Amino acid sequence: MQAFATASAFRHARLTLMTERATEFIDVTPRVQAMVKSAGIHTGMVNIQTLHTTTGIVLQEHEPLLLDDFTALLERTAPAEAPYHHDDLRIRTVNLTPDERLNGHAHCRALLLSAFACLNIVNGRLQLGRWQRVFLVELDGPRTRELSVLLMGEAAQ
Repeated sequence: MQAFATASAFRHARLTLMTERATEFIDVTPRVQAMVKSAGIHTGMVNIQTLHTTTGIVLQEHEPLLLDDFTALLERTAPAEAPYHHDDLRIRTVNLTPDERLNGHAHCRALLLSAFACLNIVNGRLQLGRWQRVFLVELDGPRTRELSVLLMGEAAQ
């Protein structure tokens, strides 16, 4: 049996995005695929992690009416106008900032989503199903957001 020498590749980058709406699905697939290509990884994995507690990462179809349905589902599940202890600044005593936002609904919505996605890379490309796309889900925008992207695997020969 012949052994093949392979070179490992590890890259980390932060992806900064500016969101435009209170709730928004931002397709980051092309940016992540460009990072995979730039890193020169042939076979491996990419981990995409949000650095915020009021965002999520999901794999889903990029179909506008479906994304509208998801937004409506989140609104029904954790309505912005509902009372949240997190938003009662008379009783809340931790993690307060001078520009504190009333965003209990966004934290509750984020609880329903993942904060990361780990995807396979094969032949230098993300392995996604026919309709799958990678989305950052904004739940408390508009804001500047950051994703941590870690790529690891076998370098292309």
